[in-house]
Formats: sequence, C-alpha cells, structure tokens
Amino acid sequence: MKAKNLLNLERNDITLVAVSKTKPIEEIKKKYKEGYLDFGENRVNELVEKFKYLPKDINWHMIGHLQTNKVKKIIPFIKLIHSVDSIKLINKIENESKKLNQKTNILLQVHIADEANKYGFNLKEIKDFFNNKL
Repeated sequence: MKAKNLLNLERNDITLVAVSKTKPIEEIKKKYKEGYLDFGENRVNELVEKFKYLPKDINWHMIGHLQTNKVKKIIPFIKLIHSVDSIKLINKIENESKKLNQKTNILLQVHIADEANKYGFNLKEIKDFFNNKL
C-alpha cells in the first residue's frame, strides 16, 4: 500500500519544495520549466538575488535561520518562513507584514535537542506562547 493511501492524502495536499540553495539561476529556471513552483533558500541575500531574476509566480520559502534585521528584505515576496525561532522574530515579521497590509505564513521552530547552539523555542516557551503568556 502506498503512503499516499495510508495518509489519505491527495496530490493537491502536498507541496514539494525544491531546495535551491547554492544552485545557479539557470538550473532553477530548468526546474521551473519542468513545473516546479516552490523553491527553498537558506540565505536571505541569495534568496533576494534569485527573486530579482526568476519568474514572479515562484513560491519562495525561507528554510534557514532568519535574522530580524533581514526580515524586511523578504516580506514583500516570501510564501512561507520555515524557521521562526523567537518571539522577537515573530514580532518583526508581523510588523513588516502590517506595513504592506499582508499576512506572512510562518512555521515555528522548536528546539528539542540538547545542543545549546541550535535555534528554536524550547518546550516551555512554546507552551507559554500558545497559552498567551509570552
């Protein structure tokens, strides 16, 4: 039995994000022509540069760590930010989105590892966030 049937998903329920980090624009154009519309980047400057030269119907995903000082650069065109790891970053995204009268989709990053150098909310912070204590 296919996983699709086990999960009761349809093809339209799934978004395939092609990770295009470090790939040249010409290679991304080839994938776009093959029908790919969602691309993921982990560096803001590279993302902004690719946005300038590629079709505007591409759905861009920020898949790496995002610094608050770079939020303004991607808010006008980003489809989804996968790595929101702090209240400060949520507030910055919200403020920049309001300036453009838009909503920006985000995913929260939760830090469950025992490694101190990893980004993300810890479990207490995420519980407090959803209980409106943060």
